[in-house]
Amino acid sequence: MRDGKYVILYIDDDPDFLDSVRVILESNGYIMEEAHSAEQGLRVYKETKPDLVIVDLMMEEVDSGTSFVKELRLLGNKAPIYMLSSAGDQLSQTTSYVDLGLDGVFQKPIQPQTLLRTLKEKLGSLGD
Repeated sequence: MRDGKYVILYIDDDPDFLDSVRVILESNGYIMEEAHSAEQGLRVYKETKPDLVIVDLMMEEVDSGTSFVKELRLLGNKAPIYMLSSAGDQLSQTTSYVDLGLDGVFQKPIQPQTLLRTLKEKLGSLGD
């Protein structure tokens, strides 16, 4: 938390998705930190200590999202982690997201109501 606001780290190599999620988060009182790769995401994670992490499944490498999650676990991460995937439904049918160290999977394009409801459930309301 920074300045009374929850910090959300969003890692995605698609600037359009980064921009659209930033609008949703910042207009609802959250701070968004961004990274464009898993490697950059690890650096930003260490610098910002986010309250929740959203990471795209497929970035510069096919499995970079799941590799990133494994790295966070090695760092002792306690923040909820959500994967963002255009293959979300298939992913949840073939793999338990809990086994991957995730708190859930969002489907691309992410629905603002779904994102905000999940943040409120996981983090609580601002000012709680």
